[in-house]
Amino acid sequence: MSHVSTLTPAPASVAEPEPESCTQERAQLSTAAAMGSALGLFAAARLLGVAALAPVAWATGRNPLALLGRSWDSLWYLGIVVHGYGRNLSFRPGVAMSDFAFFPLYPALVRAVTAVSPLSGGASGLVVSWTAAAVAACGIYAVGARLHGRAVATALVLLWGLLPHSVVLTMAYTEPVLTACAAWSLYAVLGGRWLWAGALAALAGLARPNGFAVAAAVLAAAAYEVFTRRGKVSHRLWTGAALAPAGWAAYVLWVGHRTGDLLGGYFEVQRLWGSRFDFGRGSLQFVRQLLLHGDRFVFPMTMVIVAAAVLLYALLVADRAALPLLVYSGVLLLIALGGSGFFGSKPRFLLPAFPLLLPLARALVRTARARPAHATVVVGALAGLSFCYGAYLVVIADTPL
Repeated sequence: MSHVSTLTPAPASVAEPEPESCTQERAQLSTAAAMGSALGLFAAARLLGVAALAPVAWATGRNPLALLGRSWDSLWYLGIVVHGYGRNLSFRPGVAMSDFAFFPLYPALVRAVTAVSPLSGGASGLVVSWTAAAVAACGIYAVGARLHGRAVATALVLLWGLLPHSVVLTMAYTEPVLTACAAWSLYAVLGGRWLWAGALAALAGLARPNGFAVAAAVLAAAAYEVFTRRGKVSHRLWTGAALAPAGWAAYVLWVGHRTGDLLGGYFEVQRLWGSRFDFGRGSLQFVRQLLLHGDRFVFPMTMVIVAAAVLLYALLVADRAALPLLVYSGVLLLIALGGSGFFGSKPRFLLPAFPLLLPLARALVRTARARPAHATVVVGALAGLSFCYGAYLVVIADTPL
C-alpha cells in the first residue's frame, strides 16, 4: 500500500494578494514619512539659522525675536493689522509711502491669530510666517517628488532652506505665505486639479504683488491644455483659470477705488514708493554705480544672487521643465530684473522661485550617490553662507530687506 513520506514537504500555500486599500495606505504612509523627513531637514536648517543669528543680536544689545518679528516691512504689516489701511509717510516731494502697497492676505492672517490667541502682533506674525514656511516646504517637496522622485524633492527643500536670503523665511514677512500658495497651486496644476490651482493662485495674488506669477502659470497651463485638446476641456479648467488672477486683480482695483483712480491708482502708489517696471533700466544704472564706486556688501551679494538666478533659469529651460514651472519662475525673474526700487530686496523677491533650484537639487543627489563626502561639504558650505549672511542682513546691515 502506498503512503506519503513524512519527509515530503507539504504543498506551499498560495499567498493571498494584499488588499489594494492596504497597499495604498502603505504608500501614503511612506510618502508622508518622506515628506516629514524633508520638513525636518528644513526646520533644522532654519532653527540653526536663528541660533546663529541670536548671539550676534545679543552682542549688539537687541532681542533676536524682536528683530525677526519687527523689521522693515514687518512694521508696515503690523500697522495694517492694528489700524487698517490708510497710513502715508512723505519723505520729500515726489516720494510718498502708502500702506496700500502691501497686499492684504498676510495682515489678515496675523489679525486672525491675534484674535484667537494672547500673542502680540509681532509674535503672531512669526507664527504665521513659520507655519506658512512649513506648508511651503511640504508643497515644494510634493512638486519635486512628483517630477523627479523623493531624493530630489528632499534636496530641493533643503536647498530652499539654505539660500543666502532664507533668513527671511523665519521673519514676519510675506514670502513664506506666497510660496506656500504657489507650491501647492503648481502641484495642483501638474495633477490637473484646476479648481484647487485657481483658488490657491487667487490667494497668492492676495499675498504679494509678484503673486501674479502664480496666476500666469495657471493661465499658461490652461491655455496649453485647451490648445492640445482643441477646446474639449472640463468646466473645472475654465473655472480655475478664471479664479487664478481674481485675487491680484481685486486688490489692485480696490486700491484704485480707494485712491480715486480705478485702473491706475495702485501703480501710482508703487511709483511713489520708487517701485515700477522699467525693463531693468533702474537696475542697470544701480549696477553701473556699484561697479564704478563700490558700496556695502549687500549690493554686490545681491548682484551675484540675481546673476545666479538667471543662470539657473537657463538650466531649467535646458532641462525642459514643466510649462507651469517655467512660466512661474520666469515671471518672478522678470519682475525682479525689470523692476526698479530697492535693489537689495531683489533676492527676497526671488525666494518664492523654488523651481530654479531643481537643476541644483538633481546635481546634489547625483553627487551624494557618487561622492557622499563631496555632497556633505557642499551642503555645509551653503549652510555656513546662509547662517552668516542671514545674521549679517538682519542684525548688522542697515539695508531694507
